[in-house]
Amino acid sequence: MIHGFHSILSAYGFWLPNEPRGSWSDFVGAWDLFYYGPATKVDTHRSVAHRPYDRALKRDMQRAMKYKPVRFTGIQAKLIGEALQRVPYPIHAFAMMKNHGHLVLGRIDRDVRRAIGHIKSEATRALRGHGFFLDHSPWADHGWNVYLNSADDMRRAVDYTNANPKRDGLPRQKWNCVTPYVIE
Repeated sequence: MIHGFHSILSAYGFWLPNEPRGSWSDFVGAWDLFYYGPATKVDTHRSVAHRPYDRALKRDMQRAMKYKPVRFTGIQAKLIGEALQRVPYPIHAFAMMKNHGHLVLGRIDRDVRRAIGHIKSEATRALRGHGFFLDHSPWADHGWNVYLNSADDMRRAVDYTNANPKRDGLPRQKWNCVTPYVIE
């Protein structure tokens, strides 16, 4: 039984289709990026974020993109967190990093990709209402959604998400949109 989802809200430029560590994609849709090689689809249900990679190559690839990679400021992160209070989904953990967000959702009746699209829309509306990202979306087209099939999976995802800011040198985060996970 699905208990929930751990979703990564990828900002524009966070993870590219021909990312040196692998990608969710099998298509590179921008000629300027295609120069760096074909898509690097990885067929795995586990994160490959920890894999070592050529950071200089990634910076070169990001410079070739149509827009600069998104790096959220503290004010922008706060607007995104406030926007999450307006969505009808049970949020059990949320961490907003500089170029992506971690979100643990409880069980929902809606397809998780549609729910994440709704969440990104609400966040974008809040950001644009304050003059940010008026010329393009701050989000990558896709993200990463992991189905959590047990209470233990949910607890691990919540713990991982809550610890993520500290690992990245950010202060502890507390969001009004988050409700504690309770075993059903």
